[in-house]
Amino acid sequence: MDKKLFLNPVFIVSAAVIIVLVIFGATTPVQFGEVAGNLFSFTTLNFGWFYLLAIFIITLFLIIIAVSKYGSIRLGADNDRPEFPFFTWVGMLFSAGFGAGLVFWGVAEPMSHFFTTPFGAEAQTPEAARVAMGYSFFHWGISQWSVFAIVGLVIGFLQFRKEKPGLVSTALEPVLGRKPLVKHSIDSLAVIATVMGIATSLGLGVLQMNGGLNAVFGIENAFPIQLGIIVVMFIAYTISSSTGLKKGIAYLSNLNLGLALVLMIFVFIAGPTVFIMETFTLATGDYITKFISYSLRLEPYENGEWVQGWTIFYWAWSTAWSPFVGAFVARVSKGRTIREFVMGVLVIPPAIACVWIAVFGGTALWYDLNQGTAIAEAVNNDLTSALFQTFEVLPFTPIMSILAILLIFTFLVTSADSATYILASMTSYGSLNPPTIFKVVWGVLMAAIAAVLLYAGGLGALQTASLISALPFTVLLILMLWSFTKIIRKESLPIRESDLQRFKLMEKENKKQNDK
Repeated sequence: MDKKLFLNPVFIVSAAVIIVLVIFGATTPVQFGEVAGNLFSFTTLNFGWFYLLAIFIITLFLIIIAVSKYGSIRLGADNDRPEFPFFTWVGMLFSAGFGAGLVFWGVAEPMSHFFTTPFGAEAQTPEAARVAMGYSFFHWGISQWSVFAIVGLVIGFLQFRKEKPGLVSTALEPVLGRKPLVKHSIDSLAVIATVMGIATSLGLGVLQMNGGLNAVFGIENAFPIQLGIIVVMFIAYTISSSTGLKKGIAYLSNLNLGLALVLMIFVFIAGPTVFIMETFTLATGDYITKFISYSLRLEPYENGEWVQGWTIFYWAWSTAWSPFVGAFVARVSKGRTIREFVMGVLVIPPAIACVWIAVFGGTALWYDLNQGTAIAEAVNNDLTSALFQTFEVLPFTPIMSILAILLIFTFLVTSADSATYILASMTSYGSLNPPTIFKVVWGVLMAAIAAVLLYAGGLGALQTASLISALPFTVLLILMLWSFTKIIRKESLPIRESDLQRFKLMEKENKKQNDK
């Protein structure tokens, strides 16, 4: 291996900044949390409007590109075909960081909105339930995934069609130029945001797993147990990462999607099936009809904080993660057309998410509304208990809870696995096959960060700190639209198969005429 890779400024700067932040977060979690919280509040209060407008514009841009004449261009050569089968591809999309989040929030979000309504409706009423489901669909719908899609589209186009490094800075070269300082700064910011986001997600996932083990087996919620989970997880994702994309990550992604479908089908059948179908239909209608108003909704006249705490937080969260998820989505989408890519990324994961929310969230809502259970109140007291509280009202509770713990574990392993690959690629000049030692280094750092912060209680603070990067990245996303527009306008469109056949027939006819 080339030793110069370790002298890469992106690797050195990002690793140094992360270590400093972790030491600060671990030794002074309260002060660190206050500083991070104040900075994040400042950005969301003053630039919340910018987040909403930017995500809305990006979503429209992607839809226009997909249906335009440029939609037939491939992420690769014209004769390239998709590298991964459709089911595996979908599993990889779904597992790249947000599957674990959906398992966590699939019940927790609608029940939170049901308990404390976004607007108007009285809490814990049928009207509140309807608003809760519609807003949950909106938060997990195409807007969130549009951020990953634009980053993935530009990186994938340049990486596979133009054979350039798969880096965020490369995607912005047509606009920002090739100055090393600018490029290294952008890529370092991407690495820092990715590591901090993944480390906190691992930590929060470990807490949820520990909560599940407590609910099923009575195992106490304690740091030694959490440390043991991290060690097992580290071993699993290191082994998976070392086997490469086509083995470890692909196999785990298939397992994740399959296990998620099994759980979802069981709850759909064992739960209030007709209510779930009606809830899904109604929430889909509410999502479609209120998409524009929800996309641009703020509360300047009421001085409210709900939109800031939910919608703007979600958009900041997805934007901060966009370098990682976008780069990974790009890497697994080689050979697909722009139309396939955009429609696949914007439609399939959000559709799965909405079905999941309707099944699990709808079941919890039905029991609270019709059976007098208090799942919403329990969720309000402890978000990590949401899924397991729902299983309590269904048959085969222990088995379902164990499968859910396994699903959370495999989702977290796949997320960390994907992250180590992308981080290794980002810090080795965008290599498609980064050195295994780089994957191990980033894997160790992520596990260590999660463990240290769990011990010190600074996970929430680090998560908030990671979202501060969302504001500069939102600016970069808008510049990415400009960059991609400049690139794509110069691209020659592929010849359609029907046109090619017609051209061949014309050639034959001309040849016959010449022979005569």
